[in-house]
Amino acid sequence: MSKYGKEILIGTVPVVIVFLYFLGVNIIPIVFMTVILGTFLYMNRARNGMGVGSDRKSRAAATPSYLTFDDIGGQERAKRELKEALDFLIRYDDIKRLGIRPLKGMLLTGPPGTGKTLMAKASAHYTNSIFLAASGSEFVEMYVGVGASRVRDLFKEARTRAQKENKDSAIIFIDEIDVIGGKRDGGQQKEYDQTLNQLLTEMDGIHTSESPRVLIMAATNRKEMLDSALLRPGRFDRHIEVDLPDKKARLHILNIHAKNKPMAEDVNLELIAQETFQFSGAQLESVMNEAAIYAMREELETIQQRHLSLAVDKVMLGEKTDRESTKEERDRVALHELGHAIVAERVRPGSVSQVSLSPRGKALGFVRHNPQSDQYLYTKEQIEEQIMIALGGSVAEEMFYGGRSTGSRNDFEQSLQMVRTMMDSGLTRLGIIDRSMVTKQELMKENGAILEDLTGRTRELLELHRPVFEQSLEILIAEEVLSGEQFRQLLAQHSKVEQIA
Repeated sequence: MSKYGKEILIGTVPVVIVFLYFLGVNIIPIVFMTVILGTFLYMNRARNGMGVGSDRKSRAAATPSYLTFDDIGGQERAKRELKEALDFLIRYDDIKRLGIRPLKGMLLTGPPGTGKTLMAKASAHYTNSIFLAASGSEFVEMYVGVGASRVRDLFKEARTRAQKENKDSAIIFIDEIDVIGGKRDGGQQKEYDQTLNQLLTEMDGIHTSESPRVLIMAATNRKEMLDSALLRPGRFDRHIEVDLPDKKARLHILNIHAKNKPMAEDVNLELIAQETFQFSGAQLESVMNEAAIYAMREELETIQQRHLSLAVDKVMLGEKTDRESTKEERDRVALHELGHAIVAERVRPGSVSQVSLSPRGKALGFVRHNPQSDQYLYTKEQIEEQIMIALGGSVAEEMFYGGRSTGSRNDFEQSLQMVRTMMDSGLTRLGIIDRSMVTKQELMKENGAILEDLTGRTRELLELHRPVFEQSLEILIAEEVLSGEQFRQLLAQHSKVEQIA
């Protein structure tokens, strides 16, 4: 409806109602229906506007087009593979001459916080394309057909904006695509199916033209949930894995986030990169941010090394809490953590950095380990050693209190997960197995046998170091922190006594 049409309608309706009133007509039903109709039209317009219209335009306009691949730390393999695929948009004449079919879509997969969305934004800058972003949840409505309509409008808007801004291409990015791209099981979720079918149709190119070219990029951390029709060549032609960064990539990311922060001259970011094994890019950014907050709390001009170490602990375990525990609880927690530390130091000498009784998050205490080199393959012996370290806390409690506590819950979860890894890797007496072909009783029997054997070995090791518990406990209770060097000195003294005896 045009602007003047709306004004005429707004002016006519009151006049007609007043005229009917003077004629003696009961206007209450008419007014009531007019209000309902107006409310319905207003809500319908607002819902359509919240879809792929004005809200997305404002969000797309706010999206920084200056983000480049150099601004993204690490992920060199993923960036290289992505640039190669994006060259199909830039070198269109070359691929046409060679008879190469243009790519329709690229799927970015990997854990949360690894930079998938940043790569999509950098891709738009790299190709000088229009960039439109949406989330999978935006296409899901209780009304059948709304999601499909929004998909059509999204592609239409991409082409329209590209033509208006004289761009040769447009990139549409859909985050969390598993919301609308999940496997179709023939159930009653008609809205999801219609939305997915419309997306498949748009990606097939039935309603597209050669110019402007539209490339769809999507991100998910649950690739296994996507429908096979989405993953086939001709739709998502490239599947790019965006993994957690290695040590070199972590250092790169830390340096990027340190550019706008005043760092002390003696800060060693390489040490922090070593300590943050298995951290995502988002977690590394949080480490730098939390370190700056610690410096601000102390009203310092620069960020110190200790601030970064505290920030690593906070991101891993949470903020320090003010929980007040009884003496018995503190003693139990101290013995529990010392159990972890003694086993860790014996199976991996030099690995303990600190034993702490400071509550963080849900943890009442923790053992901090020295940085280890990135490792992606483990032998049976290495996994067994890791399980023994996890069991050390509960075994120490049994030695001194005759039973366990709820504080061992997380340790047991880690142990069970590592036993599962051993089974799936063929490192147990069951050999190479398929879980679906082995009974639950057999799996439970083998699981129990492994944990019982490792618990016995852990108990034997800790019984040999009972005097270390008593000496370390006094220091840990008094100071709440026991450094790795202090702890190793106590172990060395015990070893000398044993040799003399």
